Amino acid sequence: MSHPQVARCLRSPPTVFPLIALFFSIGLNLIKRHTKTRAKKPNKMPPKKKEVEEEPLGPWSLGRFSSNLKVGIVGMPNVGKSTLYNALTNCAIPAENFPFCTIDPNNTRVNVPDERFDWLVNTHKPKSVVQPYLEVVDIAGLVKGAADGAGLGNAFLSHIKATDGVIHCLRAFDDADVIHVEDRVDPVEDIEIITNELRVKDLEFMNNAKAKLDKDRPTAPAAKKEKENEMSTIDKVIECLESGKDVRNNMENWTTNDVMYLNKYGLLTSKPAMYLVNLSRNDFQRKKNKWLVKIHEWIQAHGGGSLIPFCGEVEAELQAVEGEEEKEKWLKENELTTSLPKIIKTAFSMVHLIYFFTAGPDEVKAWCIRKGYKAPQAAGAIHTDFERGFICAEVMSFDDLKSMGTEQEVKAKGRYRQEGKGYTVEDGDVIFFKFNVSGAKGKK
Repeated sequence: MSHPQVARCLRSPPTVFPLIALFFSIGLNLIKRHTKTRAKKPNKMPPKKKEVEEEPLGPWSLGRFSSNLKVGIVGMPNVGKSTLYNALTNCAIPAENFPFCTIDPNNTRVNVPDERFDWLVNTHKPKSVVQPYLEVVDIAGLVKGAADGAGLGNAFLSHIKATDGVIHCLRAFDDADVIHVEDRVDPVEDIEIITNELRVKDLEFMNNAKAKLDKDRPTAPAAKKEKENEMSTIDKVIECLESGKDVRNNMENWTTNDVMYLNKYGLLTSKPAMYLVNLSRNDFQRKKNKWLVKIHEWIQAHGGGSLIPFCGEVEAELQAVEGEEEKEKWLKENELTTSLPKIIKTAFSMVHLIYFFTAGPDEVKAWCIRKGYKAPQAAGAIHTDFERGFICAEVMSFDDLKSMGTEQEVKAKGRYRQEGKGYTVEDGDVIFFKFNVSGAKGKK
């Protein structure tokens, strides 16, 4: 190539270089823009949500959430159920010595003894007094095969289902004049029979529920999911019962969803239970009996529970003594004690009941509520308007009131407080509720 040609090539603009430069410039701008974007919005993973741990489910989560709960006295025939019931209530129902002397259940309200309530009454000297109470039901004796209808068993089991807690009454005394339906005295065998009959009845109920649910053919996705969830719970309950385990003793395996269905079913073995052992007068006085250790071991092996020895003979004689002072004198002279106050208090707490007080010169009253109630629910025990128009609860603990003497002193020392809707009422709280019904009517 001659020098003029070389010079012409250098002077003429190249066709390739501009394209390369253009692509390079575009790429550089994209890289810069991407770098700036990354600097402004770092590509970080969203933080993991903290897992909220649910409160472990306990027997408290089973049963009706109501303040009107009742307990049933359950046992074999002629173990002392009606004698105990008579002592608890002073009702003149039959307590003769033959099986099934009680057919229709007897219901009564038993006053719950409480020193705090007595102190409030003595302090305020009110015009009206309303004591805390517990509803008690005397249920006829169950026998082996009751779940299949033996001894009017189906009717009796339905009476148990209507209660919220079970008081097992066991016979641990020998008396040839008081017949036993099994012709022997063995309280451990008795409780095995009773609890087995309750499980059999529950198993029958769950199998029927499964068969009924199995026939359902829901079409909506939500209904299909609901059926699937309930069927899962039913299968778990059947497995539990078939293994010889009561529902209330299997809490570690129940989910919140399971408990929702269990409370709908109201199974016999889901109800809380306590155990009373009827001793002879001599054994009760010396506080010894050959069956007590064996019964205690059985209870511990089957989920635990309160065991209270009592003597039906002593309680029956005590009720024949008129006047509180005379009763105390009779107990002292005979070197005996009554088990009734302990039985009533234990039964009351067994069904997860507590009470709060309203107190003043007009009235001192104990209001029964389910343990765990929030302040508005507790207010609803007084009147539904109190819950609907709830503003706040003015609260002082009984211990503070008693130690300081008066409400004015509690306020002066800063122990009188206002609580809102989230407050969980404690046993023995003294409460004054503020509410506004007219304001609540406009809200839904």
